[in-house]
Amino acid sequence: MNKPKIIVICGPTASGKTSLSIELAKKINGEIVSCDSMQIYKDMNIGSAKPTKEEMQGIKHYLVDCVVPDRRYSVSDYKKDAINAIEEIISKRKTPIIVGGTGLYLNSLIYNIEYGEIENDLEYRNKLEKYAEENGLELLYKEAEKIDPDATKKISNNDKKRILRVLEIYHATGKTKTELERNSRKDVPYDYKIFGITMDREKLYERINKRVDIMIEAGLIDEVKNIISKYQDMPTAMQGLGYKEVKEYLDGHLAKEEMIDKIKMETRRYAKRQLTWFKRIDNIIWIDGLKNTEDNIKIIMEECSEQ
Repeated sequence: MNKPKIIVICGPTASGKTSLSIELAKKINGEIVSCDSMQIYKDMNIGSAKPTKEEMQGIKHYLVDCVVPDRRYSVSDYKKDAINAIEEIISKRKTPIIVGGTGLYLNSLIYNIEYGEIENDLEYRNKLEKYAEENGLELLYKEAEKIDPDATKKISNNDKKRILRVLEIYHATGKTKTELERNSRKDVPYDYKIFGITMDREKLYERINKRVDIMIEAGLIDEVKNIISKYQDMPTAMQGLGYKEVKEYLDGHLAKEEMIDKIKMETRRYAKRQLTWFKRIDNIIWIDGLKNTEDNIKIIMEECSEQ
């Protein structure tokens, strides 16, 4: 029996995934399932580069703007919600298009990884948080590196959320995150056609720098102030790129120009890590983000029509 075909458009931040996917959806009667760990949150619009209603051009988007920022939202939650969205799109005889740059979310789908719900040990979490606050993240990163080098090389040494997760998983299960993922892969129920957007590194970095300037002009600082005042508990979502740097600025730890430079630098580093992650996908088809959108749509449609 033929498996339902699903198109994936992934790539680094600021590479043009949103506009390409919307134009493609218009052409092929598709609907979009976001694969972005920041766009899922309500009230986090500017810093996550969430598409506006106008930009969506009437194309239905799933898993955008649907979770409150103070809710802990796991990869397991994402996978369940994404599968529900995929099934709904298929039931309408439309084509699901998965779009985004969050590698963990994407892997959970294309490799059908079951991320079991791991009990949260709040006492252990608080202990790690306190340690990070007093001693910095570097030692915790080194500890995570010793436990699970494969998982650690995919994350930045200042990505607190993911460093703590590596340690928490090992503490709760006695197994590494990499081990759990390897043992939980199941038969994949869909035929994923995966397209990665790439482009000249300098051009990509230019686009990232410009996007950060636009975000600041559009009111990113006020957006962060509003989130802090609306959600009393410091949400996990605020660890997101752009948000944590603005928080540092608001707390008086960075000057405004330092904050802007830091967001640009961290975003460029993140884009580099994203590209490294996607290069590990065996059957990925690379397309040039600087090419004409129509040409790229043609490539995608031709690849998808081949059996």
